Amino acid sequence: MGSLHKFSVILLMLCFATLGSTQYVKYKDPKQPVSVRVKDLLGRMTLAEKIGQMTQIERENATAEQIAKYFIGSVLSGGGSVPAPQASAQAWASMVNEMQKGALSTRLGIPMIYGIDAVHGHNNVYKATIFPHNVGLGATRDPDLVKRIGEATALEVRATGIPYVFAPCVAVCRDPRWGRCYESYSEDPKVVQSLTTLISGLQGDVPSNDVGRPYVGGSKKVAACAKHYVGDGGTVKGINENNTIIDTHGLMTIHMPPYYNSIIRGVSTVMVSYSSWNGVKMHANHHLITDFLKNKLRFRGFVISDWQGIDRITSPPHKNYSYSIEAGIGAGIDMIMVPYTYTEFIDDLTEQVNNKIIPMSRIDDAVYRILRVKFTMGLFESPFADASLADELGKQEHRELAREAVRKSLVLLKNGKSSYSPVLPLPKKTGKILVAGSHADDLGRQCGGWTITWQGQPGNNITAGTTILSAIKATVDPSTTVVYSENPDSSMVTGDKYDYAIVVVGEPPYAEGFGDNLNLTIPEPGPTVIQTVCKSIKCVVVLVSGRPLVVEPYIGDMDAFVAAWLPGTEGQGVADVLFGDYGFTGKLSRTWFKSVDQLPMNVGDAHYDPLFPFGYGLTTQAHSS
Repeated sequence: MGSLHKFSVILLMLCFATLGSTQYVKYKDPKQPVSVRVKDLLGRMTLAEKIGQMTQIERENATAEQIAKYFIGSVLSGGGSVPAPQASAQAWASMVNEMQKGALSTRLGIPMIYGIDAVHGHNNVYKATIFPHNVGLGATRDPDLVKRIGEATALEVRATGIPYVFAPCVAVCRDPRWGRCYESYSEDPKVVQSLTTLISGLQGDVPSNDVGRPYVGGSKKVAACAKHYVGDGGTVKGINENNTIIDTHGLMTIHMPPYYNSIIRGVSTVMVSYSSWNGVKMHANHHLITDFLKNKLRFRGFVISDWQGIDRITSPPHKNYSYSIEAGIGAGIDMIMVPYTYTEFIDDLTEQVNNKIIPMSRIDDAVYRILRVKFTMGLFESPFADASLADELGKQEHRELAREAVRKSLVLLKNGKSSYSPVLPLPKKTGKILVAGSHADDLGRQCGGWTITWQGQPGNNITAGTTILSAIKATVDPSTTVVYSENPDSSMVTGDKYDYAIVVVGEPPYAEGFGDNLNLTIPEPGPTVIQTVCKSIKCVVVLVSGRPLVVEPYIGDMDAFVAAWLPGTEGQGVADVLFGDYGFTGKLSRTWFKSVDQLPMNVGDAHYDPLFPFGYGLTTQAHSS
């Protein structure tokens, strides 16, 4: 009996010693496989802790206390939601860290994941590098360039302590009247598929034995999000969040293909579209979210709603929130971007689970997926910002990369009134040149929507960058006189001797539904400036826009015509090509229509009669230096 008694005492002492120190917990052990860690943690969680993981709330109402109290799993910045105007990388990181402390103070210490829209660089953040919007990247036809942009964006996002981005948008925009068309790489699913390389840039290359599983390669990479599932680019007349009327074959061959590539690349999350497919809201579509995406395509990451996405299942939104929760969670959405009324969401969902309206198995699937992503990306081991990355924000190498992207995105649509007398490249050394138009000296306009604020805004004080006018001045010979007039009158144009003119006009910044546009004309005074200048001076027209616009009435007046899309902060890339330091190489990723009456009109259509066809783009040779 003595030895047995002694053994019991030792065992008891061991127990107390373990209690005194940190108890070994499987889910906290990075050596354990992810599946073991997830199962171990899930088995310890209460319903409140599980529902907290499924809740994403806005930065504005996310204090460390609220995050701890409700076990919040995720926080986001909506467009333009910043800790302070012109906040530094350090200010961002410190905000995220404070919230993270709240999450880690809970019983199980599950880190929260902070998400943000980084759709053309880290676009909410002051002095971040702003890359061209996707419509321009589509014109580059350069998957490696897009991957490198993903790598740079990941570093700039991590510089601010954020590990998750709502990008890329893999919409296949079939109608340029849609206000989000510039967020789409192309009307051709093959081009969109080829540019899902952004995911590999953001997250890292998925190891060959893990193809198809969510993957994030460490603390210099970020979790990505393929959006908006599915058919967001196919709505009637391009109306944002509207109805995509198409048969199953059309949905599967036009809008679905980019998701296949995204999943193969290990995309961590998929965001559901506000739009409907044949009258059924995507946020309530169990067949496409659960049966197809999760079960057929074997997507293993988590599915997230859009901003108040479940609210908009009903019309008007939030009319019957308990139904929205039942339909959205029931369809297979794992994380809800609430983002404000989160106590209502948590109370309502809790009640539905307790009343067996939503089965616990559905909750467990959601939380399993969320935890799988958090463990895979190393969030448990590295929950806080890495202060050493702060200098990555707006880094010169990233600006050079953006400038390269601008050069490759420009599409030359006309070069000379006859092919025998090309106008481009322009001579740097000449007497006097006129630069005109609303977009020549306006950083905000050349960046477009989703820049510093949600809708974007005109002006040169929004962030750091180079306007097209500044780029022209920096490129021409010092002896060349550059005269700038935003809206010159005919007396100014004819009264002076100009060797040539560069006219830069286009669209104002816009985002989402605010950009829906049924006429697609160049806003005044753009057309007037084109006609006034091009009537009297040899002119190059540079169009800064998120999509093709009506140019047929003026194309005859132009000597040369360049589509510059929404180039972002590095306007020097435009001058690089206009003056022949580099050649034009871009090809249209969208059909350039003659009139809006033709829309929708896409490559391969039976009645295809464009002004410039999909894939069109003249080339020039770089000057040999």
